[in-house]
Amino acid sequence: EVQLQASGGGLVQAGGSLRLSCTISGLSFNDFDIGWFRQAPGKEREGVSCVSSTRRTKYADAVKGRFTISRDNSRRTVYLQMNRLQPEDTAVYYCGAEFDYSGNCGVQTYDQSHRGQGTLVTVSS
Repeated sequence: EVQLQASGGGLVQAGGSLRLSCTISGLSFNDFDIGWFRQAPGKEREGVSCVSSTRRTKYADAVKGRFTISRDNSRRTVYLQMNRLQPEDTAVYYCGAEFDYSGNCGVQTYDQSHRGQGTLVTVSS
């Protein structure tokens, strides 16, 4: 059974930082691109960032320069370091995984792939 466990959310003031973690079991972690997407209240899901099996990374324009994604294959975990958080970053953050055929990844919502439960990030102004 594939499981994606996201954690690290919380309440933070604008300008603050959080680090999210996504630990994955039940698949060949090293062969998958892993990413984060989010859903704010009343809004559609949107892709945030991804890291490929070859460690190439991509970011949505809204978070570029503020968020950093990384992966630790030995821990089967992907991290999302979020700095300079803004109230518009408030959302439930989810991680997703998709087999990496190309060595690249795309920012997406993993609708057709493995997804985990979310972790809530609340940024107060």
